[in-house]
Amino acid sequence: MKIVGIVQARTSSTRLPGKVLLDGAGKPLILHMLERVSKSAYMDSLWLATSNDETDNVLAELVEREGYNVFRGSLENVLSRFWHIGKMEKADVIVRLTGDCPLHDYNVIDLVIDHFIKNQDMVDYVSNVLPPSYPDGLDTEVFTFSILDEAYYNSTSSKELEHVVPYIRNKVKKSGRISNFRGPADFSHLRWTLDEPEDYQLIKAVYEDLYKKDKYFGWLDVIAWQTRDLARLSINSIHKRNIKTVRK
Repeated sequence: MKIVGIVQARTSSTRLPGKVLLDGAGKPLILHMLERVSKSAYMDSLWLATSNDETDNVLAELVEREGYNVFRGSLENVLSRFWHIGKMEKADVIVRLTGDCPLHDYNVIDLVIDHFIKNQDMVDYVSNVLPPSYPDGLDTEVFTFSILDEAYYNSTSSKELEHVVPYIRNKVKKSGRISNFRGPADFSHLRWTLDEPEDYQLIKAVYEDLYKKDKYFGWLDVIAWQTRDLARLSINSIHKRNIKTVRK
């Protein structure tokens, strides 16, 4: 079974332009994320999937220069980027990650992949977000290439093409070939995703305090860091998890 990890990212974000290139402890956050998730014990290869728009030239060149695989495709049809990588890699399983999760933990990713492997005869799609129990920013989705292939040839709406998984989720919900991996407790109220200036304030502070001690600090280390000082819990608390997006 060949398992391929794909991190989708672009620099033309409207709320926080260039967010994946922002600095954390002296390094662009996208490089932090790729470094962290590349330690997965299950993923056979890891790709950055970005667009062929000129706005993503700097991102693609930076990541490629650091030795990571880069695929450039349609700006709007993100689904096609995933399909082309999977086809090129002859992947059996795809792990979908997003570039706005610079605190992602490879241990969480591997737990979700392991859950998929143990249930592969009964599922085509596994995530840890339906419903979420981990902090927003540790989202992991694992699905077969065969169902990605079906989505590629049958998705038509802009929503299906841009967000990759709507067709897949609708299909597996109907077939019942879906499962969710729950964490040890409900931390879904915590927001570690990078989408607003306050999110960056939090994530930058985490890297300033934890990276020098251990560049692969885990998600429980961040929990401990954040709960030691109640002020840290309120840095970006004005922004809530996008449940509508998560549940569709």
